[in-house]
Amino acid sequence: MTTYFLILVSALLLAAGATPLARRVAWRLGVVDQPSARKQHLVATPLLGGVAIYLAVILALVLLGDRFYVHQVIGIFLGATLVSFLGLWDDRRSLSPWAKLAGQFLAAGILVLTNVRVALFPWPWLNIAVTMLWIIGITNALNLLDNMDGLSGGIAAIAALFFLLFAAMSRQYLVGACLGFLFYNFNPASIFMGDTGSLFLGYVLAAVGIKLRFPANSAFVTWMVPVLVLAVPIFDTALVIVSRLRRGLNPLTTPGRDHLSHRLARLTGNPREAVLICYLLGYLSGMIATFVTQATIPEGYAVGAAVAAGALYGIWRLEKMPLP
Repeated sequence: MTTYFLILVSALLLAAGATPLARRVAWRLGVVDQPSARKQHLVATPLLGGVAIYLAVILALVLLGDRFYVHQVIGIFLGATLVSFLGLWDDRRSLSPWAKLAGQFLAAGILVLTNVRVALFPWPWLNIAVTMLWIIGITNALNLLDNMDGLSGGIAAIAALFFLLFAAMSRQYLVGACLGFLFYNFNPASIFMGDTGSLFLGYVLAAVGIKLRFPANSAFVTWMVPVLVLAVPIFDTALVIVSRLRRGLNPLTTPGRDHLSHRLARLTGNPREAVLICYLLGYLSGMIATFVTQATIPEGYAVGAAVAAGALYGIWRLEKMPLP
């Protein structure tokens, strides 16, 4: 356990140290996110914060992980490297959504080939299909959530923390990378993670969710645990898809200020409060997931049904709000 704690601390320190360097490089290379009507920030802000997250995780793993540990995650980091560099390319020179999706499909396929896959059903083809959908869905959900200072990085850190509590071997160094970056990314942010970071974090969290195992309980219940831990980005993506489809817009390629965080900011009048509410929702969903890890089948599905009903009500209620 000492080794994993050292990986956690090392990733935090490396991310905290690398983020100012990434910010300087972003300014020098012109990798900057300019303000616009649909964006929350008011001044030009450098991207490439995701490079700091990526390097922190990789260096902490290489320096402190033993050979068995590295072997277990090689498939995950091959795919994570692919989506991270696709994000870097998109941050530097815009990449078409279809090219990004093709790269994500390939990255999800790497996990399937290395046997990191869902194992819920007796039919292998269905397990593979669910794995691909989960990986690509969560990867993009974290990317879509990256619309306010500190939001995506903070939610990823909360999710990784709960994954750490559920499984000591489940890549807890990711928490350190998120928190180290969040020090600089919290509102008002001096650097954004960009697609480089959000795609990387989404992919790794999705992979970790698949790797979770709860031998003391039935998989018929515990499949809900990673879904609950990542409930905030899943809810945000569902809200955006429903809202944009209802307005006749492309749900994934149309930019807009119609995310959960934007709506909460209009309710509270303060973007920072909106982010903190999202953090609170992330902790709440993590606590519910903790209960489900020990729940019986009736208890687990009662909780799952209640959460689903609450999410549907939330989408209906938020959709009644006028959009700018």
